[in-house]
Amino acid sequence: MPAQIRNNPARPAMTDAGLAADCAVTPLDEFGQPHEGHVAAERALTLYIDKREVVTLMTLGTRPELLVLGWLRNQRLVPSIDHIKAIQVDWETESAVVTTRSGIDGLDEKLGRKTVTTGCGQGTMFGNLMDSLAQIHLPSVSIKQSLIYDLLAALTEHNEVYRRAGAVHGCALCHNATINLFVEDVGRHNAVDAIAGHMWLNDTGGHDKIFYTTGRLTSEMVIKVAQMGIPVLLSRSGVTQMGLELARQMGVTLIARAKGKHFLVYNGVENLQYNAIPTTRADATSRTGRRAV
Repeated sequence: MPAQIRNNPARPAMTDAGLAADCAVTPLDEFGQPHEGHVAAERALTLYIDKREVVTLMTLGTRPELLVLGWLRNQRLVPSIDHIKAIQVDWETESAVVTTRSGIDGLDEKLGRKTVTTGCGQGTMFGNLMDSLAQIHLPSVSIKQSLIYDLLAALTEHNEVYRRAGAVHGCALCHNATINLFVEDVGRHNAVDAIAGHMWLNDTGGHDKIFYTTGRLTSEMVIKVAQMGIPVLLSRSGVTQMGLELARQMGVTLIARAKGKHFLVYNGVENLQYNAIPTTRADATSRTGRRAV
């Protein structure tokens, strides 16, 4: 049976059907000795819109309603959250049923156009999203080098599922060095969609936020963060060529290979305030591009 639906006149009615993120297992090591451990959960969730099957998402299943809501937002399949009447997740049938108030104009055409992305498990973008990117240009924001260091330090307290089981990506919505929401999932695109759903549900603006991901900064990641109105994208992983081109086009400050006291700015270097004092000759070389003297 589906979990109980929460009703609020200002929001879609939604179930609360989150499941545990991992499962206990006992693998054997190279000497045949048992070790208690965990593996990340991976569940299929098939999305239906007004009784039409649309897509199957592979997910941990910890925040399925937010995942579906954010997926709808980032795919631009519905013009506003007011168009969504209900989201009902039922794990017995592995389904998420979205009911709209008056249907979706041009749904057949939108679903007929799709781009398979480099998202984990092959993400897909429907409709003419790629054609609408020229309309997005984010405002420039100033960000301090010391703030990036503080944020990276704060993020080390998260990644709980990864520490227990591995095999997941993490994404975070941040305001300055405060982490407002951290989500882990088997694919980084699922984690960013869940955060998008949270922002949409709570009418949270992105103009003063920083988005962090453990995954690589591909075109898909840059597009989704830009659509959420977030001007700064931070990752511990690398950048693809198309991700960089889109960041330049839409004005996303792109910071990658970020870990500890190291990061590389691929776009938006004019927005960085280098205010941290180098403590070693290597730090000084990294900061200025020249050897310390």
